[in-house]
Amino acid sequence: MDTEGTYDARGTGAERVPRPAGPPPAAPPPPPYAPRPRRPEAGGAGVEEWLRTPRPVREPGVWRYGHVPRPPEKPEGVSDRSLLVGVLISVLSGLLLWSLWRNGYIPYRLVPLKLFTPGDWWYAGTFGGPRTIEGADALTVYEAVLFGLLVYGCGRLGNWSEIFRRHVAGRGQPFLGLATAAGSALAELLVWKDAVPLVRPVLILVASVAGGEIYQSQTVVNVIYTLIALGVLWPFARLGHWRELIAARRGKGAAVPDAPAGPPDAPTPDQWPELREAGMRDAAEALTAEVRTGRMNDVDVARLRHAWSVGRGHPQRLAALTEAVLRTGGAAALHPSGARDLTRRTVRHDLLTGQVRIGSCTEDPHNPYARRGSGIALEPALLGTSLLAVGPPGAGKSARLVRPVVESLALQALAGRAAVLAVGGAGSDLGPDDAFDVVVRIGDPASVHDFDLYGGTTDPDEAASVLAEGLVGDVTHLDSRRAATVLAQLLGPYRAVHGHFPGVPALRELLDGDVAAIDALREALGAGGHQAMLRELEARTRQKGGAGDPGPVLADRIALLDRPAFAPFFATAEQARPFSLRSLGHLPLRVRIDLPERAHAEASRLLTRLVLAQFTAITAARTDRSLFVCLVLDDATHTVTAETVRGIRRLRSVNAGALLTLRTVDDVPEGLHTALLGAVGCCMAFSGVTTWDGKRFAEVWGKEWVETREVAQHAVFADQPFTRALHGLRKLVTGKAVTRDAVTVRRVERERWSASELAYQVPPGHAVLSLTTVEGEHAPPLLVTLDG
Repeated sequence: MDTEGTYDARGTGAERVPRPAGPPPAAPPPPPYAPRPRRPEAGGAGVEEWLRTPRPVREPGVWRYGHVPRPPEKPEGVSDRSLLVGVLISVLSGLLLWSLWRNGYIPYRLVPLKLFTPGDWWYAGTFGGPRTIEGADALTVYEAVLFGLLVYGCGRLGNWSEIFRRHVAGRGQPFLGLATAAGSALAELLVWKDAVPLVRPVLILVASVAGGEIYQSQTVVNVIYTLIALGVLWPFARLGHWRELIAARRGKGAAVPDAPAGPPDAPTPDQWPELREAGMRDAAEALTAEVRTGRMNDVDVARLRHAWSVGRGHPQRLAALTEAVLRTGGAAALHPSGARDLTRRTVRHDLLTGQVRIGSCTEDPHNPYARRGSGIALEPALLGTSLLAVGPPGAGKSARLVRPVVESLALQALAGRAAVLAVGGAGSDLGPDDAFDVVVRIGDPASVHDFDLYGGTTDPDEAASVLAEGLVGDVTHLDSRRAATVLAQLLGPYRAVHGHFPGVPALRELLDGDVAAIDALREALGAGGHQAMLRELEARTRQKGGAGDPGPVLADRIALLDRPAFAPFFATAEQARPFSLRSLGHLPLRVRIDLPERAHAEASRLLTRLVLAQFTAITAARTDRSLFVCLVLDDATHTVTAETVRGIRRLRSVNAGALLTLRTVDDVPEGLHTALLGAVGCCMAFSGVTTWDGKRFAEVWGKEWVETREVAQHAVFADQPFTRALHGLRKLVTGKAVTRDAVTVRRVERERWSASELAYQVPPGHAVLSLTTVEGEHAPPLLVTLDG
């Protein structure tokens, strides 16, 4: 992977790769061991910390770098206002009951106590009080027990525990400790002021057990008072976690990890444990030193990990990699361009997982609770199912989706794991020139590279099939297979005579049926003994001008490329050096194609269709599928055909994918709407889509079962005069009749996102995104705020 043929001569062959785009560097690159900046991702962490950050496996599209799962959803509780009112009512009710008890307004209050005590302790009668000292002591203990039961009942009825948990314990330390300390001080004051019956009942109980003589000792009395004070403090100390607070203040409350990640002597990720397990300790030590001294970045780590995983099945390659690591450290197994990073990054990347963060899930009821607030990221496992993004101009498709994806794929190409082909109009912000190995500027005389119309193939039938799809794939009344047959009848004979396919002017003459060109080709075929190809040419001559002949349409379409602005391009002679997409099949290239959309809009659409057709054909035919290849079309208007839809559907099985953006689904022929939305695994609707587009996305995303609550108010009719009077008084005060609510809960099936919601409820800068992995795992449509 040192050069991979990057600096070889250019040509039309599949094994020839054009030189990197841009001028040569003004100064030689720094030596391999020169310190380089640590750039694991936009968050600013060092490579060592970046490697140690956990990346838990989550649902599709979750930004895994440092992801912390959201706490479980709490059931909808009582409002704070209701809690406070309940506490106030329970306290007032308890005070009223206790006042009535102490003042003797509750009848038969002493009957339970008299049933379990001797009768001579009490005066006769139901309301008779204590006659003896024993009766008075029993009444004191009895009142203390009832007071405790009253406090417990009021606490349960008023939900005091919930108000404490929500507004005191929920604030954490030190507020919890201070609040419980204040509560304990108030409780001590009430206890020692006899507002709370505790001290006297305790003294009575101790005297009844140990005898009254025990109080003759002041030391014993002090001990009892101390125990009472500590008993009052103990529940507050438990509630306020005073022990943990004091230990933390003294530095003794260090946090203990839940569970060790491995044995104490197990190597951490920054120590390259996979190399140590394979017995390559020297290489692991060298790379560990590179990481800790800052001479490696995240691209180097990802590149060497990928090279290690590829080389494990090839002992010779693994030995060469080990030698290169010992010799050059983190600069081993460089990308063919020699680059180790991009000059500028605009979004956050995690090259260990291959993810690029494009936004985060909003706190919206449409989003599942567990996904709200989590980051949203794209990766090859998702792009492998292809992604279709639809949104009006200015919605942010290019800046917030296309640019981050192209940047991520370019970084992965530097790591040797992917190849990217980005196609957009001239001037579109797909990245700077130095971020690509090949930049093809069609129509620009200063362009270093040309474009191969035939995709680098030497088979006339294959070349004709792909070229016909690009030329007339959008013509609904014309069969592209007949057009491919016409082109094959001309391309085969021409290549047999000249050794290469015809250029644009020559192909236009043949499609127009120019007599001189046809006769010259016929004579050359006869002189060269190419009888089979001569029969092909004669068949084309007989069919010319017949009913349904696609020749004139092909000639008109190829004439769009036979313009003075394109004269230096699309050459096929020996001196020509066009770039072929076939190089993407086996090299981690970064390619960008700029189209002249403003001056030649129709020709740009034709070329985009041709690029899409070549990409689907080349990726499906490649034998080595270890490299992820992705095509990014910044504008796929009028480029999708029936054949390319079938090709997009096959991409996920050949480790390839495509990202297509449209202003509206109507930019695709109506007969292909369902096929296209069914072919891609990921769909994205930006803010501002029309209700017509929203309807199609709503059909794709389907429905789900939800619970609905219907509340109906019914008037309450009173039969009793007193009740009618109360209802009348209530209506006079509130102005409303007395009603009661009838609640009906049902499970119904509703659309996840309706057409009107997609059209009018998606805020600017947001999009609704659904994801599918190549393994078939799905994520529901999520409302995402885009910060890419």
